[in-house]
Amino acid sequence: MIIKHIALENIRSYKKEEVEFPEGSIVLSGDIGSGKTTILLAIEFALFGLQPGQKGSSLLRYGEDGGKVRLKFEVGGRELDVERGLERKGDSVRQSTSKIKIDNREEEMSTAELKNKVLALLNYPKEFARKTNILYRFTVYTPQEEMKQIIKEKPEARLNTLRHIFGINKYKKVRENTELYTKRIRKKIRSLEGSVHDLADIKKSKEEKEENVRELKKEIGKLETGLKEQEAQREEFEKSVKEVEKKQEEKNNYERERDKIQVRIQGVNENLESKKNEKENLKNQISEAKKADFKPELFEKTVKDLEKKEEEIENENKKFMGIMSNIKSLNSKIEEAESLKERIASLKLCPTCLQDVEEGYKKNILRSKDDEIEGNKRKINTLEEKKQESINIIEKKKDEMKNLREKRDELNMIKIKLESAKEKEERLENIENEIKQTEKDSELLKTQIKKLSEYISSLKKYDQLVESKKKELEKLKSKEQEIRINVASKRKEKDMTLDRIEEIKREIKKKENILEELKQLGEVEDWLSSSFLDIVSYTERNILLKLREEFSKLFNEWFNILVPEEFNVSLDEDFTPIIEQKDYELDYDFLSGGERTAVALAYRLSLNHVINSLLSKIKTRNLVILDEPTDGFSEQQLDKMRDVLNELDAKQLIIVSHEDKIESFVENIIKFSKNEEVTKVENRTVDKNKG
Repeated sequence: MIIKHIALENIRSYKKEEVEFPEGSIVLSGDIGSGKTTILLAIEFALFGLQPGQKGSSLLRYGEDGGKVRLKFEVGGRELDVERGLERKGDSVRQSTSKIKIDNREEEMSTAELKNKVLALLNYPKEFARKTNILYRFTVYTPQEEMKQIIKEKPEARLNTLRHIFGINKYKKVRENTELYTKRIRKKIRSLEGSVHDLADIKKSKEEKEENVRELKKEIGKLETGLKEQEAQREEFEKSVKEVEKKQEEKNNYERERDKIQVRIQGVNENLESKKNEKENLKNQISEAKKADFKPELFEKTVKDLEKKEEEIENENKKFMGIMSNIKSLNSKIEEAESLKERIASLKLCPTCLQDVEEGYKKNILRSKDDEIEGNKRKINTLEEKKQESINIIEKKKDEMKNLREKRDELNMIKIKLESAKEKEERLENIENEIKQTEKDSELLKTQIKKLSEYISSLKKYDQLVESKKKELEKLKSKEQEIRINVASKRKEKDMTLDRIEEIKREIKKKENILEELKQLGEVEDWLSSSFLDIVSYTERNILLKLREEFSKLFNEWFNILVPEEFNVSLDEDFTPIIEQKDYELDYDFLSGGERTAVALAYRLSLNHVINSLLSKIKTRNLVILDEPTDGFSEQQLDKMRDVLNELDAKQLIIVSHEDKIESFVENIIKFSKNEEVTKVENRTVDKNKG
């Protein structure tokens, strides 16, 4: 992996800056706090996103709502371009944009998808996808203080961290899981042993139940024979019951027929009573109608007088309409004369000859029109008097016509009543005939009822006989049902016993399988406890021993480059650094600042080499980042750093340092400065050849 270019926008002290990274050794130079370490954090963020416990506000520039990092790097000959963004939402800062461009093909992903994609491209083991960037931290970029913290950790905590880094923590997990699994096996064995202790009793119970089934089959056979005999007796008796029931049904049919006739008699009587009432009503109506005095000649005269009166009213209406028409015509003539007077009064020239019109001539015409208007008004007054006379005549004749209509209607009503009386006399005659016929029908029905009652009396004895035989039949059925229930009960008992025998057989089979399982579990538990755990522990110890030997050897070599020869360093079983000087062991905390830094740097470089050897296929082995690796170094130790850098086998080495002397050891320098809380890249790359 080679870093090519990084662009930062609103990241910590950066507003908008870009940095180009060449291959070879590079120093990021500048004063403390100038923004050098931010570049390293931005590279890590671009690759893996925010880490567990890391807040987005630690990267996003204060006061800004959004920021982003874009990183270009090369892996396996392919150029990649990764972009991650941050955005402020309320009081929190979260990741936003996540993009990756491979071979000029850009794809947008979720933050987790992008991390998994990068891990796959770097060929990191899949187990690191769900963890912090611990493998990256200990092969590429480890802050110096973090490495010192690992050295000062308690032995068990440091060993667990290294197991995790080396990827051999799986042996510990295997051991722990095996112990947990064997506990579960032992618990299961105890549980299974408790479930098979009664196997002999269950087998004995099965034999007893099989004997019980044989006895039940014998009892069922006897009961079924008795049931057949009882069924035959009951069927024979049912035949005699049916013969008696036929006679009873015959009697019941007679009773139903009698009841129907009684209902008919009741209807006939009601009908007879209704016809008698109708007969009396008709007699009264006929008598009343005959009392009326109707004179046909008076009725005819009234009708003719009414027609004549209607004709007179019609003629008077025509006369009235003529008067109204004359009045309207005279009013129109008056209006025309008045209109003509107005036109003549205002006339100056004759419309025909266009000569002036004399006033005398106009006055003669106006006087003529006034006489005409006055004459028409007198005619109208005369016509108004005639109109009122006509109205009075019409009203009088209408009153006379009303009286004639009332008289005609009264006479007509009398005529209708007399005509209706004739129809009622005919109806009366029919009613009297119907009454006679109905009385005959009633007598006939009564005769039928008498005969039916005699039949019914002769068959009543069968009611008691039917009841007696039914009671006896019920006793036979009850006895049969009792035997049937007893048979069903025995059959059910037999079936339930057979089902129980099958259950016991399955239970016996299950317990025999459990015995076989107990045997297998015992063998597995014995092998896991006595053999497998020893193999796992032995394998883990051998791997740790080999790693510690290589680690200790490399640690001593790197340390001897950085410090005087009188120091001797190695690692104990917990990978704790042991520092000796003239056969005296020195405690890490009592070393000088430069010596502690040398121990941490040697430890970090040794760890890097061991991990890259162990995980030879990861694609970050060519990149090393050192963050302030010389903190507290003396001038002599700074001179030794040239040898350290020459020994590092990395295509790209990035060093963060504020030591001017380091600049003379590297091929490229990138300078950073900070003014008013904003970082600027003053000199992006300056080639320097090693002396």
